[in-house]
Amino acid sequence: MAMPTRLLAGETGQDRPNILWILSEDISPDLNCYGAAAVQTPNLDKLAGQGIRFTNAFTTSPVCSASRSAMITGMYQTSIGAHHHRSHRNDGYTLPEPVKLITEYFRTAGYFTANVKTAAPGVRGSGKTDFNFQFKNPFDGSDWNQRKGTQPFFAQLSISMTHRGGHWKNLRKKLKNPVDPAKVNLPPYYPDHPTARQDWATYLNSIQVMDEYVGKILERLDDEGLTENTVVIFIGDHGRCHVRGKQWLYDGGIHIPLIVRWPGKLKAGQVCENLVSAIDISATVLKIAGIDPPKHIEGKVFLEPVGKNIWKPAKKRKYIVAARDRCDETIDRIRCVRTKRYKYIRNFMPERPYTQINRYKERSYPMLGLMKELHAEGKLTPVQALFMAPRKPDEELYDLRNDPYEIKNLAASVEHEKMLKKMRAILDKWIEQTGDMGQFPEEESAVTPRDMERIREDGNWPSKSKN
Repeated sequence: MAMPTRLLAGETGQDRPNILWILSEDISPDLNCYGAAAVQTPNLDKLAGQGIRFTNAFTTSPVCSASRSAMITGMYQTSIGAHHHRSHRNDGYTLPEPVKLITEYFRTAGYFTANVKTAAPGVRGSGKTDFNFQFKNPFDGSDWNQRKGTQPFFAQLSISMTHRGGHWKNLRKKLKNPVDPAKVNLPPYYPDHPTARQDWATYLNSIQVMDEYVGKILERLDDEGLTENTVVIFIGDHGRCHVRGKQWLYDGGIHIPLIVRWPGKLKAGQVCENLVSAIDISATVLKIAGIDPPKHIEGKVFLEPVGKNIWKPAKKRKYIVAARDRCDETIDRIRCVRTKRYKYIRNFMPERPYTQINRYKERSYPMLGLMKELHAEGKLTPVQALFMAPRKPDEELYDLRNDPYEIKNLAASVEHEKMLKKMRAILDKWIEQTGDMGQFPEEESAVTPRDMERIREDGNWPSKSKN
């Protein structure tokens, strides 16, 4: 693999761009620049106007640890044994050769790597890594200001404000213009109920606070004279933390915002519909830094140079693939293939319902409790009741152009039989070519003690995983 190991003779750090990778936790493209109603995101809207806004970006997993494990390596989490949520915390598991964290390639090439915690005045990065494997020294420091002189930097900055938690209780007090619950647009699979509207509005409020944080981070780049030579990438680590979102392969769980700004190199104000997988970001930032992505990386470069100073989107994917495996104590195995128009989902454990026990959701999701209550009273519509079904379909197929909320399952449609077979074949080939490790039973030693205790308590440990 050809790549620079140190700054070349006559080259300064300023000759190579800095890279600032901002991850907002648990967020779908629910920003004003993506057309979301009721929410105000002026800083991210401005960032999008200065760069490229991608409309078809997806994570490879709908939960943080598996998704982040994939992004930091440029590999599907299923290829490297990192597919179960918060696994391998106690068993000494390390990445298989030749897989490495991308920060190792940056470090070898002379970059300073930072997992930023001191993001800007009044803003702290969470410092979250959450990888499903053992690792040493993934970053050199906690702020790019720790680098030497004009050394270029690669910085990851995680914002936890959009992650559901106790801090959501006081969000309205942080905002001059909090979201009006009466003005939000709820997806049709949620009941139009005050509890549902308030919970959705609270999520949007967290986005508005996060947007203010992004504004302060970008202002810091301006103040330090770094804006012109810094590539800023804004994404979500996976989809929104709501029913039918996080931990599921519907678009609510894997569709993320992706905005890239690179002054002077990327034409401002572009909107790109190319399919992008989150693992492509790793390959792309390496390429931007002048580092040839290793051949084993499964991510694809989605920006390419077209001249000395100009880059443009590179169309590399006809489809994306995402995977869901065990999340906390909830055991499941689901895979999906998504093109621009169609989504295919295969449920390998269809006998396990959507609402099987997950204490995190039961404790944290007001919408889930509401829907269970209304379902027991017979007050959910047929569309809303889909999530309450006693079992999942073996297969699901959706025409996203005509059914963006993934409600009408076309798997049994004669008219769509050819498309169903095509998507099946794509998934079968992907499982074989990538060596999807979800095919094999998980070792008990890889599960956190707390989750293992709950799995045993619920009697959910499978005797055998299905192919």
